Amino acid sequence: MDNSRVYKMAFASVYPHYIQKAERKGRTKDEVDTIIFWLTGYDPQSLQQLLDNKTDFETFFAQAPLLNPNVSKITGVICGYRVETIEDPLMQKVRYLDKLIDELAKGKAMEKILRN
Repeated sequence: MDNSRVYKMAFASVYPHYIQKAERKGRTKDEVDTIIFWLTGYDPQSLQQLLDNKTDFETFFAQAPLLNPNVSKITGVICGYRVETIEDPLMQKVRYLDKLIDELAKGKAMEKILRN
């Protein structure tokens, strides 16, 4: 499967959709940001810089300060694929983020989303 279109997509173009999905279900932008910080190691300033620069997904994950060591605890199906069995490392990271945002929108407790 050719995922290059996803990799070249600006993270800033998808970020508002993550927030909208969460807010439609009574969750907040801060919770979305907390998930992104937990997964990638970014902080508010570096995230804002990535958004301002319209950084693509490939660069977003390549420059992530620290992928959380608990990502292997993220399991389940997103977009018809089991996240734990996705072979392409970059697509797996993209789907990890999708899965966490999906869990937030479904009302899961933040401590469970962050695998604490």
